[in-house]
Amino acid sequence: MSGGTRHPDPDQPETARAEPGPDRAAEPRPDPAAEPRADRSARPQTDPVDPIDPVEPVDPATVSRADHTTAPEVDQDRPVRPRPEHTEAPDQPGPPRADRATEPETEQPTGLFDLLGVAAVLLEADGRIDMWSPQAEELFGYDRAEAVGQYAALLLLSPENRDAAIELFAEVMETGRGWAGAFPVRRKDGGTRTVEFRNMRLTDHLGDHYALGLAADRSTLRRVERDAALSARLVTQAPIGLAVLDTELRYVAVNPALAAMHGLSEADHVGRRLGELFPDTAFQALEGSMRRVLDTGVPLVNQEVVGRTAADPGSDHAWMTSLYRLEDHQGHTLGVAKVAVEVTDRYRAAQEAERAQRRVRLIARGSARIGTTLEVERTAQELADVLVPDLADMAAVDLLDSMLRTGRTDPGEGPPLFRALAVKTAYPTDAAGALVPPGRLTVYHAGHPAAQSVRTGRPVLITHLDSGEVGRVAADAEAARLLARAGVHTDMAVPLIARGQCIGVMGLARARNPAPFDADDLELACELASRAALSIDNAVLHQHTRSTAEALQRSLLPRLSPHHPGLEIAARYRPAQAIGEVGGDWYDVIPLDGDRTALAVGDVMGSGIAAAATMGRLRTATSTLADLDLDPARVLTHLDRITLGLDPYIATCVYAVHDPRLARLEAASAGHLPPVLIPSDGPPRLLDLPTGTPLGVGGVSFESTTLALRPGDQLVLYTDGLVETRDDPIDARLDELLRLLSAPSPSPEDTCDRLLRELRHPAGHDDVALLIARVLPLDS
Repeated sequence: MSGGTRHPDPDQPETARAEPGPDRAAEPRPDPAAEPRADRSARPQTDPVDPIDPVEPVDPATVSRADHTTAPEVDQDRPVRPRPEHTEAPDQPGPPRADRATEPETEQPTGLFDLLGVAAVLLEADGRIDMWSPQAEELFGYDRAEAVGQYAALLLLSPENRDAAIELFAEVMETGRGWAGAFPVRRKDGGTRTVEFRNMRLTDHLGDHYALGLAADRSTLRRVERDAALSARLVTQAPIGLAVLDTELRYVAVNPALAAMHGLSEADHVGRRLGELFPDTAFQALEGSMRRVLDTGVPLVNQEVVGRTAADPGSDHAWMTSLYRLEDHQGHTLGVAKVAVEVTDRYRAAQEAERAQRRVRLIARGSARIGTTLEVERTAQELADVLVPDLADMAAVDLLDSMLRTGRTDPGEGPPLFRALAVKTAYPTDAAGALVPPGRLTVYHAGHPAAQSVRTGRPVLITHLDSGEVGRVAADAEAARLLARAGVHTDMAVPLIARGQCIGVMGLARARNPAPFDADDLELACELASRAALSIDNAVLHQHTRSTAEALQRSLLPRLSPHHPGLEIAARYRPAQAIGEVGGDWYDVIPLDGDRTALAVGDVMGSGIAAAATMGRLRTATSTLADLDLDPARVLTHLDRITLGLDPYIATCVYAVHDPRLARLEAASAGHLPPVLIPSDGPPRLLDLPTGTPLGVGGVSFESTTLALRPGDQLVLYTDGLVETRDDPIDARLDELLRLLSAPSPSPEDTCDRLLRELRHPAGHDDVALLIARVLPLDS
């Protein structure tokens, strides 16, 4: 509370002065209340309860004093100067200055004084209020007119507190030492508020003393003090990283946790940008986010940042970072605050989980996509397609040539001979020229990972390759140059092992992908290689079985004679493609007595060597029965009985006999598709033969049908592989057959080729037998 002594003012009314006495000059202590002084020992020991911020009892004897130098003693004989008159409140602006426009601009003031609401009060030496700031009006409730000229102790203090305040006021004015403490103050509205004061003596150029009192609500001061202490402890002790950056995004302050995360001292941060400390693109992107937050005021919450710092430059760390713009209570932008929480463990766990999921997905995709056919080359390419780009930037699949040729893995003497089956790169690269193209034979040098892998049956992992070491994984010097230029830096070779035998090898490499192959990658590659090797081995086995069956099938088919009485004949056989195997389709042309010719087309249900063998037996039986000069229905009846005694196969068949002398055709069917008759003078049509049942069913009789043939007429016999598909109705396919046969054709040979070209899919799943006979004049 402001208070103190001054020289007597001759203009002061007597009623407003302290009582005179002989010792007045030695102890000039006015009584602002103009009433008897209470005993000094009766100072208040407790403050009234502040409804805003209760405080401890105040003992003026224990309050702190500022260490000001003691002022010189007052000269009692010095003439009294008149008290200056103040006609304006201290907060009123002075007259405009002529040079105001040339004053230098000052920085934007902080809002701390406004937050504290510091009030300023100037007291005369006798304790009267001389100046009263707007903040004092707000703090004490009295406006300037009500306060100026009043005794402060009388206006603001309760009677029990006035003596203590007056004594402190006198001491400040006598000694010049400042005083700091708190007093309960009575507001105009009757309430009490504890106010903290800072009092100091001022001396003007005439030597007169005044008392300046600075006052603020103690509850506000304590709140700010608590907030500051809490903020300081929070910043220094928090386990999360905290930082403040100015409007130029330069660090102003960082806490120890963030300094430890970055591996730099707090001093190394101050004045520098994040991008200057760490040039990693992730941190540069974060700096861009800071700029957006500073410009827009929209906070950024929990952005994951992954990068490397000086704390651990050898591995990635992850932080969840939040940014928000700092503003004072007046809305002025101060900068950006950053909060960073290290989540490296969670990030690495997520990476491991992602790797595990990627492995599961890759294995699942490999299981679904590898081995969709029984073709060796396609299966190898499916393996390469799965490996690239998910596991490697480039891949090659090679098989031992001995496995392809003989079905055995014994390479014989000398280094193993490989045949390239498939290659794949993730992007166009010169390294593709270093890979052996599919179909070509190659021998790798003894130190090549592929040669080592096949020789030992174990995978070879090379985690790091210098440019000078690339020749170790290259087929030759030119390939090494291409691989080095492409940036290949890691490689592995994995053997293809099926049924306990190594049948080939797959090679993997990375160039653009900076991560080296590791043990997890090798394990994943071995898993895929194991699955693919069995599919490739099955395809090789099927290829050998198919070749054997096809050879048997072709050996059992007849060699057509160029001359048949009254007929021009063309025939074709096409084995099944894709995943199908060679079946039991056949055709036969059998010369008979009397210039007659027997025509037969059949289809043994099933595939492979067994079906081809059954077909051979039925064809032999058909030739034997034809020599007995039996009609077609009787021939089919005997074939039905023979089929019953064979392996559990059934077959369909059309058997017909052409007699050029009688110009007729006699035919019968055993469950086969109807032949097509192309009259010389009309459109083609399906012959309406009794269908009958397939051979091997037994117990059903067959019927023969006789029809007349003239020169130029054509008969088309075929198996279902020509017209049946998985997607189209058989009636639609038969209509397409008739449409194609409506077009004129120069010869049966041309007709055979056109039908196979137009109707049969290149990857047909069934074999085809086709026989076309055109009637000629008998003497031709």
